[in-house]
Amino acid sequence: MGRIKDIIITFFNNRWLVFVAAMWVQSCAGIGYLFGSISPVIKSSLNYNQKQVARLGVAKDLGDSVGFLAGSMSEFLPMWALLLIGALQNFVGYGWVWLVVTGKAPMLPLWVMCLLIFIGTNGETYFNTVALVSCVQNFPKSRGPIVGILKGFAGLSGAILTQIYALVNSPDKASIIFMVAVGPTMVGISLMFIVRPVGGHRQLRISDRSSFSLIYCVCLVLAAYLMGVMLVEDLVDLNQTIVQILTSILFVLLVLPIGIPLWLTFSSDPRPSEEEPLISESQNKDQPESSHDPNEIIFSEVEDEKPADVDSLPANERQKRILQLQSRLAQAAAEGAVRIKRRKGPHRGEDFDLTQALIKADFWLLFWTLLLGSGSGLTVIDNLGQMSESLGYDNTHIFVSMISIWNFLGRVGGGYVSEIVVRDYAYPRPVALAVAQGLMSIGHLFFAMGWPGAMYIGTLLIGLGYGAHWAIIPATASELFGVKKFGALYNFLTLANPGGSLVFSGLIASYIYDSEAEKQAKERGEIIIKSTSSMLTKLFETDDALKCTGSICFFLTYMLMSGLCIIALILSLILVRRTKTVYQSLYGKTRT
Repeated sequence: MGRIKDIIITFFNNRWLVFVAAMWVQSCAGIGYLFGSISPVIKSSLNYNQKQVARLGVAKDLGDSVGFLAGSMSEFLPMWALLLIGALQNFVGYGWVWLVVTGKAPMLPLWVMCLLIFIGTNGETYFNTVALVSCVQNFPKSRGPIVGILKGFAGLSGAILTQIYALVNSPDKASIIFMVAVGPTMVGISLMFIVRPVGGHRQLRISDRSSFSLIYCVCLVLAAYLMGVMLVEDLVDLNQTIVQILTSILFVLLVLPIGIPLWLTFSSDPRPSEEEPLISESQNKDQPESSHDPNEIIFSEVEDEKPADVDSLPANERQKRILQLQSRLAQAAAEGAVRIKRRKGPHRGEDFDLTQALIKADFWLLFWTLLLGSGSGLTVIDNLGQMSESLGYDNTHIFVSMISIWNFLGRVGGGYVSEIVVRDYAYPRPVALAVAQGLMSIGHLFFAMGWPGAMYIGTLLIGLGYGAHWAIIPATASELFGVKKFGALYNFLTLANPGGSLVFSGLIASYIYDSEAEKQAKERGEIIIKSTSSMLTKLFETDDALKCTGSICFFLTYMLMSGLCIIALILSLILVRRTKTVYQSLYGKTRT
């Protein structure tokens, strides 16, 4: 009996179980991606016009991105409490919307409906925070793959929930809102005591590499499977039995990774001695900041005193030279020959809180490169339907599906490739971000030119590049500014997403599109009624919009987006140059 109890405790404290459970949580954490399916139901049931639906969309975007409260609460509340809050917000917000849409609750003013949408969608920021904070702390030396996979599943959640809804096959169209209200809530509550930090830095195994390989295989198969299912369902009218079979296969793929913690629990796989330094390093970072250790102060002086050519030496020789310099500084300090200065606040690679990070140039470089890169990517995603129509494509859904899959693969691949960069070469992770932004710049150029096949190539490059941002940026933030306050740091950085979307898509792209549409209407001899509204007001004026055709509609917009991606690339390279020593310190010892 005691043996069984030990096995159960070991299983529930296994960091791979936490990771798999976090993947399931993230599979329900992208409910904002379903707004395109929910909004028509709300519009028809409540007799809303397009302006009112647009306001609901803005509330959804804000709820999806404003995670200040979740990040701040992660510093003092347990993870289960955060998941419970997120689940309750999701249930109350979308549950009340469902009651109003189905007539079971009285009609509410538009601003109250916006508030409910905001509350419901904001619940997913708690899911994101719990999953990322728990797994980054459990896998401190595999942050790139962890963040990439988790953010990838969040991006796929719309496709996953859509497939589950197809299984329901309810004649009541409002049932999709009910599913959004109840599904993520049930998943969050059922897993709230599993997804948490479990001291994962003490659970390093030889088999970790093969475990990650299995997870990556499942991700690739899942992405390819969902792509195929979406194409088949879009082209062929399937009967309910086929849909049930397809959804059952989807569930099998989602549950498959649970085999990893089960196998690890029942197998004996002792930790190799060569991995112990990684463990002790993580343990030291988890210790509370007490009095200043003289050796730590002396180590901080090494960065000022070391010769410039030290960083170019091999890892072993570099470490030897730094230890010699540290020893000389320690002896000189003990004899009073030098005075070791105490710097205020943490150094890069140590644990920062948000106020300390906000005064650091590296943090703002991260923020602005994310704003420019992800903002330009969102401009494509938000305008994909209009772009494909302007270029003469009838079926716009195919491009929406494609960019969702490329977005997922970009998140997973961005984490994988950036981990190779830091693990094998001890080179700053943002160099992979610069490559992603270079790809996006080329993708925007294809969209601007409107060449044959530009929509297919553009969605590929933009989807991969945009997705890579959400794997690389959070991992970089945790490396430069620590994991203790990661929730607050991550949720502040995510504010760059709606900021970029508002300026680039809501203002620039829409203004240029409307201008080109007016020119074409004048050429056709149509009467144009000039609007005296401001650009911000025009965000909601979408009734009776003019149509623009041809590549000229988005030529200037995407030439600008291409230029912004090049600026983001330059900022990323500046960050690479500034953080070389940090990554040498973090990963130089692990190079083979």
